[in-house]
Formats: sequence, structure tokens, C-alpha cells
Amino acid sequence: MAGSSESGSSPEEEMQISFANHNFIVPKKEINMFPDMGKWKRSKPVQKLVLLLNTLDRWIDETPPVDQPSRFGNKAFRTWYSRLEKEAENLVSNVIPQELSAAVVEASVYLKESVGNPTRIDYGTGHEAAFAAFLCCLCKVGVLKVDDQLAIVFCIFDRYLQVMRKLQKTYRMEPAGSQGVWGLDDFQFLPFIWGSSQLIDHPTLTPAHFVDEKVVNEHHKEYMFLECVRFINEMKTGPFAEHSNQLWNISAVPAWSKVNQGLIRMYKAECLEKFPVIQHFKFGSLLTINPVGS
Repeated sequence: MAGSSESGSSPEEEMQISFANHNFIVPKKEINMFPDMGKWKRSKPVQKLVLLLNTLDRWIDETPPVDQPSRFGNKAFRTWYSRLEKEAENLVSNVIPQELSAAVVEASVYLKESVGNPTRIDYGTGHEAAFAAFLCCLCKVGVLKVDDQLAIVFCIFDRYLQVMRKLQKTYRMEPAGSQGVWGLDDFQFLPFIWGSSQLIDHPTLTPAHFVDEKVVNEHHKEYMFLECVRFINEMKTGPFAEHSNQLWNISAVPAWSKVNQGLIRMYKAECLEKFPVIQHFKFGSLLTINPVGS
């Protein structure tokens, strides 16, 4: 029959579903915020990177913490990390196409650097920067495109944050180079920058709202900044102004645009220009140490 498939069924027949055990539901909205577009449309590289991070997540489940006298820095993390060290290039080769396979060795270094230090069993903004560098490498070789820019933050980086938080909680990782109450956060920085930009010109939510736990609990799934605050509230006890003084001060800034600008300046000063952070950063052919324009 004209237009039929090789199996003999028409396109219309292939679209039909069996209703024998089908449960009907009332359709509801799923695309409520712009980042939700990630549920609807993702490029193949974005999908592959999310699958890569799903694999790292599964490995945590397969590597439970061990009994040890020390409360922090569970040594099972070293077992988990050794698995990543062995498999990193294979994982990255599933993302980078064959014709660009020479870039796998270079890009995979940043992936391994992005999950924490296996000797100290700690994690900090330097490791977070390594994951940003990993994504930057994929952009430079053309795996990730301009059209992927929102998905890079709200799909890939958000999934990375979920895995890192699971690592931090499961293996009780120490904050690397934490400034205590005088730092922005024990572990992360970039999601506060991207999260504040997401909230610029929001019609109702102002910076003052993120210290309101009720508001945070209502909106944390929609906004990256509020999810960061929710995680802090989960992990720390006591008054917010005491355990997160820098963030508390930021809540007094009148506009998210001002918060965003200030955080970018702070990231440059406290992370990119700090020797204890940058001394561990690695440079190659994709991310060189040569001055711009040289």
C-alpha cells in the first residue's frame, strides 16, 4: 500500500496506543518557566551530558560511605573518584564526536578536576570552575552551540549541582578554602551569579525575599538562586544572618541587577584572582594561559 512502512503498518497505525491498561489523566501545564523549555527541547550533546552526570550520580549509589572514626571526609569518596579517573575519557568520548576525538584527553581533565579532591576529600569553587572550563572546552570545539546556552545552565549545570550536592552530603566533604560565615557559600559561587540574572526584573520576587524560608520553599524549583539558599537552609542550623552573613547582607540590595553585578565583581576578586584557587587550575590548548590576543 502506498505510504505504508516496511512493517506494513501505516503512520496513523503506528501513532495509535493500546488502551487496554491505559490510565487517562487531566492534561496540565509543564512549561511554566523559560528554563522548563529544557524538558521540551534539548540538543543531543545536552542530552548526552545529562546522561554522563546521571552516570556519576548512579556511581554514588553504588559506592556507599564506609564506617570510619572521622565524621567528615568519608574515604569511600576515593573509591568513587578512582572510578571516574578510570572512566573519564570513555564518558567524554560519548559526548565528543569521533572526528574531534583528539580533544577528549584534554576535556576529560577538567571533568576529573570538577568533582573535588580525592586526597583532602574536599570541594570548592575551584572545582566548580573546572566544570565551567569543561563546558567551555565543549563550546570551543563546537560540541555545544550558542542555541544551547540556556540548557548549559539550566539543564547541564543544574544537574551537575545536584550531583555535587549528593557527593557533599554522602561523603561529608569538607569545603575547600571556605571563609566560613564571611564567604558567600561553602561550596558554590556560579549558581548565585546565574541565579540572580534569572531573577532580574522579576515582577514580585526581590532580593529581600530569599531570606524568607517560606518563599524559598515555594519557589526553589523554579529559580537557581533560591535552590542554592534552600540547600544552605537544609545543611546549616541557626539564624541565617549568622551562618550566611554575606548572603544576608546581599538581601538588602534593592534590585537583582545590582546583586548580579556585585556577584560578578566578587567572583573575579574572590575566586579568579585568588592564588589558593587558581594555583590548581590547569591550562592546555583550548584554555591557554597566554594573554588574550597573543
